Amino acid sequence: MRRPAPRTLRGQLTAGLVTLLAVACLAVGITTALALRGFLIGRVDEQLAVSGGRFAASLEHEAEPDADNRSDTRGQAEGTFGARLLDGVVTEASVVDDTTDRPLSLSAGDRRTLARIPVDGDGHSIHLSTAPGRYRVMAVRGDDQDILITGLPLHPVEETVHRLLAVEAALFGAALVVTGLAGALWVRVSLRPLRLVTAQAAEVADLPLASGEIAMPGPLPHTDPRTEVGQVGQAVNHMLGHVEDALVRRQAGEERLRHFAADASHELRTPVANIRGHCELALRRPGPVPDEVRHALERIDVESRRMTRLVDDLLLLARLDAGRPLEHESVDLTLLVLDATDDARAAGPQHHWFLDLPEEPVTVRGDAHRLQQAVGNLLANARTHTPPGTDVTITLTSARTQVTLEVSDNGPGIPDELQDEVFGRFVRADHARSRNTGSTGLGLAIVKAVVTAHGGTVSVTSDPGRTAFLLVLPV
Repeated sequence: MRRPAPRTLRGQLTAGLVTLLAVACLAVGITTALALRGFLIGRVDEQLAVSGGRFAASLEHEAEPDADNRSDTRGQAEGTFGARLLDGVVTEASVVDDTTDRPLSLSAGDRRTLARIPVDGDGHSIHLSTAPGRYRVMAVRGDDQDILITGLPLHPVEETVHRLLAVEAALFGAALVVTGLAGALWVRVSLRPLRLVTAQAAEVADLPLASGEIAMPGPLPHTDPRTEVGQVGQAVNHMLGHVEDALVRRQAGEERLRHFAADASHELRTPVANIRGHCELALRRPGPVPDEVRHALERIDVESRRMTRLVDDLLLLARLDAGRPLEHESVDLTLLVLDATDDARAAGPQHHWFLDLPEEPVTVRGDAHRLQQAVGNLLANARTHTPPGTDVTITLTSARTQVTLEVSDNGPGIPDELQDEVFGRFVRADHARSRNTGSTGLGLAIVKAVVTAHGGTVSVTSDPGRTAFLLVLPV
């Protein structure tokens, strides 16, 4: 199984440092081993040149069995190889064993190998199967037009090189372990300012920047512009300063708008009430009233009532935005849903209203009037934006920690472009703002504000043929 590469910057830097050191150690080890091997082989070649083929030359006199005619092994190291070739054919081959020579019975492959050795007085490395191991051999011409080959075993050279490689492997391995630990500690210390930047960025990312007054964290320390991490810290501090300034400006603008909406609503309530009063008084005037005047007075009465509802909604939103405390009493949500459904059935008799309620009453803590208004707005929204004959189902369920109210219908659904902002203020599916429905675009905004003030959530899912508003309140 392939081991995954480190993902963190600290892991990558440590792994890169150890990898570079390992490559450097490998290069040093190979270079020293090759240099030592070349040096030792050069010494072997010098020994072969000094011997001058004396041992190989003595092999041609080995035909006599008496001791005086034995090959000349004087000064020859144990394992020295000698061979004599005449007309490209090996006539004699022997190896020094202790203080005497031991004849060899060469294989056909060994004979071909010896026959291919250049007669140039230089050293060449060969492998003989009869005399196991690698040999360094040198071929010279003899006095009898023969070729004399003398060789020395390369086993001591290879053993020395292998021992050097083992020592280097142990030393370099220990160096890699120590360097890896020290490098990880050094990288950790060096990247500490960057960890502070990451922690502060994560803290800012967790802040509810979408709304409300936000307390931004303080500036980052360790912002030395001479270092890359310091430059990142300076950039983050600069960015956080801009974000904080923008949030302060936005909050100030929202506060001004809230105060304006509240003040304007308060100021409008009195003249609107006066208009309604005078209109009702004019309609009650005894005596005949021209039809045109009566129609105008009736329209004034309808529009003044609509403006009254709009002013009341704006005042409610302003109070909720300001965090005004709500009533905190036990509310029978089951009875509240029954009353709201009866009102919706009376207002929309052409719709089909269905209830799915638990057997036991469901109660929550909150403001009964505001919760009644939120549920009523959800049912009014389903009635207003679906055609006659639509099925509307109100489902109430109670769990251990929360209560869920779902209002679903099988109407045409909400357009995709409106689903993300359906709980916004003055958001309407009818952009022409037709007065036939009397909608102000504040109903669902009030639902969200009331539910949020009770510590709950409200969401919507909509597809053609099914739209569901899900209201969740804590028990």
